[in-house]
Amino acid sequence: MTRQRQPLRQFVGAIADIVDGIDAQHDEPRLLEQGRDALRELVRVDNWLPDAYAQPSPERYQQFLLFADARQRFSVVSFVWGPGQRTPVHDHTVWGLIGVLRGAEYSQSYARNNDGTLREDGAEILLERGAVEAVSPTVGDIHRVRNAYDDRVSISIHVYGANIGAVRRSVWPEGKPEKLFISGYSNDTLPNFWDLSKEPQAS
Repeated sequence: MTRQRQPLRQFVGAIADIVDGIDAQHDEPRLLEQGRDALRELVRVDNWLPDAYAQPSPERYQQFLLFADARQRFSVVSFVWGPGQRTPVHDHTVWGLIGVLRGAEYSQSYARNNDGTLREDGAEILLERGAVEAVSPTVGDIHRVRNAYDDRVSISIHVYGANIGAVRRSVWPEGKPEKLFISGYSNDTLPNFWDLSKEPQAS
């Protein structure tokens, strides 16, 4: 299948415009609302993600960087979930949006108790293809995510208000205390969505 390059270019441009025009510190709800609309449009069609950034691993879920803003104001990532794979409980420390491109995911939110321990916060939510969810320290930042399927791959596209692979965050492994981590990325190269010579030329 020929992959289109334009959808991600348009999405990156839209997020850059939103970040340029809205101060996330003072008007995060508007930023998340406009970002949601842009991400919904991106995951509405599935004809643009290169196969190299959609490959699962049998060991763990994959986090492929698709784009990082030069000033690290935002990053775009594809998360690829093999059958039955899940994250540990973790936070983000920055705003983020998650849109399901293929398959489906379950997301379980957590809240802190007064003693610093965690508790489940509401029921687990099913996010099906096209659904978009927000995270941030102001709207809820701690969750666990898992592939809804035990027999197929699911993929979600995430945009964060930082270079998320370089952010120092927290993870809560099962039965263990909170631990700091930096996630990094699964890929060493970025997809090239910027070569317009690869696009069909109008005559």
